[in-house]
Amino acid sequence: QVQLVESGGGLVQPGGSLRLSCVASGSIFSINAMGWYRQAPGKQRELVAAITRGGSINYVDSVKGRFTISRDNAKNTVYLQMNTLKPEDTAVYYCNADVKRPVGSIRYWGQGTQVTVSS
Repeated sequence: QVQLVESGGGLVQPGGSLRLSCVASGSIFSINAMGWYRQAPGKQRELVAAITRGGSINYVDSVKGRFTISRDNAKNTVYLQMNTLKPEDTAVYYCNADVKRPVGSIRYWGQGTQVTVSS
């Protein structure tokens, strides 16, 4: 099994910054893509940012220019640097990893970390 543990969430004022980290551990041979999702009350879960093992990156439009995703393959860790935070960024942020299996892959999820942007 694979475990994902997030850290770095918290309360921040609008315009502030947070850096989320997610470490994957367990039975891991290789991780394809890693990403960050978020879900706010009453809203659907959305993909915030994703990064492949080779470094290809996608962002949701609302965070482009403000958030930066990165990963350290050797440490099975993905980061999300969040700058110029807005109240609408408030959500539970979940780490996701697409872990390669002998055939295909399986997606694992972290427990989530709360990010609250409020004055």
